[in-house]
Amino acid sequence: MESQSESTEPATLEFESPHFLQSLFANDFSLLKVLESAFALKVTTRDGWMKFDGKQEDVARAKQVFRELESARRKGAEISKHVFQFAVETVSRGGEGGIVDLMSCRMLGSATKPPVVPKTAGQLAYVQSMDRQDVVFGVGPAGTGKTYLAMAKALQSLEDGAVNRLVLTRPAVEAGEALGFLPGDMKEKIFPYLRPLYDALYDMLEPQLVEKYIDRGMIEIAPLAYMRGRTLNRAFIILDEAQNTTGEQMLMFLTRLGIDARCVITGDPSQVDLKNSVESGLREAMRVLRGTEGVDFVEFGRRDVVRHPVVQNIIDAYNQGRNGKNGPSEGAS
Repeated sequence: MESQSESTEPATLEFESPHFLQSLFANDFSLLKVLESAFALKVTTRDGWMKFDGKQEDVARAKQVFRELESARRKGAEISKHVFQFAVETVSRGGEGGIVDLMSCRMLGSATKPPVVPKTAGQLAYVQSMDRQDVVFGVGPAGTGKTYLAMAKALQSLEDGAVNRLVLTRPAVEAGEALGFLPGDMKEKIFPYLRPLYDALYDMLEPQLVEKYIDRGMIEIAPLAYMRGRTLNRAFIILDEAQNTTGEQMLMFLTRLGIDARCVITGDPSQVDLKNSVESGLREAMRVLRGTEGVDFVEFGRRDVVRHPVVQNIIDAYNQGRNGKNGPSEGAS
């Protein structure tokens, strides 16, 4: 005899028009496959109705997704692909709501630059943590928006007058090519390490505004070594690639905070480039700072990857390989 959680219970939702129903999944029928995969059910839709076939608890979760999408839509929200995926992810994690929070979380934006918005539940939690805490660690794999969202929040704080300047820093750790062998003077040698930060700035702001901020000292981009001996007041400070700091460097950085300063530390503990078995300062901080007042940790997973979908598969394959699990057999094409 089937238990209640295993019994099937088809359910049908009806709406006033096919147009309204389709607006709940961004007029993209491929998103219904996302729903089917997430909750192991079958979805059928025609005209203004939608039918779910599956286990009772899975059908209930699918109905919850559409109730929340409907509520947001009737309040004027435009349902996009990432909003739909956010709703599915939130419900699959056992949560509810959050779509309104997601839709209202918009940073920057101009006539030529779209606003920066979180696209996953993890990203929304990250932005909300930056609103609440003075020190936030964003930890996780590549493509999860750790640095990008931190920079957007920092630039928004700068434009709102909450801080006077933005300080972006990275450890200049060699990853296969020694600094001494790169051409140019020291500024030219360290530029490749800082280039991703410049790229993000120009992606969010008009070029002339970026140049104005840099010329006036409102935005500073420098290697981590340049932070020693400084006290940064009313600043939003971002330490990127923090997995490549030593414990001494991490402590030095964290003690740069002055009055009304805030900082975000981003990194991926699985991508450490330090030599001679030196412990990563990020790993040490994750071990000793949890539970410290004013400090928060937000950890991202594969669901938060917002790059090409294959990036999620690559991360999974590497995680399996490094955990001793077998990947594809030799000779597989």
